[in-house]
Amino acid sequence: MNLNTYLNFPGTCAQALDFYTQHLGATILAKGTFAQMAVHGAPTNLPPGLKPEDILHARIQIGDTFVMASDGPPERVQPMRSAYLTLSVDSNEEAERIYNVLSDGGEVFMPLAEHFFAHRFAQLRDRFGINWIILHEKPLAPPK
Repeated sequence: MNLNTYLNFPGTCAQALDFYTQHLGATILAKGTFAQMAVHGAPTNLPPGLKPEDILHARIQIGDTFVMASDGPPERVQPMRSAYLTLSVDSNEEAERIYNVLSDGGEVFMPLAEHFFAHRFAQLRDRFGINWIILHEKPLAPPK
């Protein structure tokens, strides 16, 4: 059994995937549009608000993690709530770079700062409505 994350976007999936590829080093492993669905004999009637060029299904890899994504009807897709994708990084510099990229045009919940458990920690929602934690952990002392 595997547990994967599936993200929905309100017609911005292609832009988000390109953004994550450029700034997070993501690799697009698969990407298909609703228009391509019709080529394979599937019904062509799209839900209201979706366009043929919107993404029906995509799969990306960020680090060692696979994430799937698609576009959904804009009136039904909402920003993430109470769940975060966590990017664990190895340096303060990488945490700061990613924080600056993801927070641009987004909403910061907790600014990037040092905490007892992390050299750097932040919580934010990016411009595409996806919640992120950026984490550069401190070594944890073993339990006593």
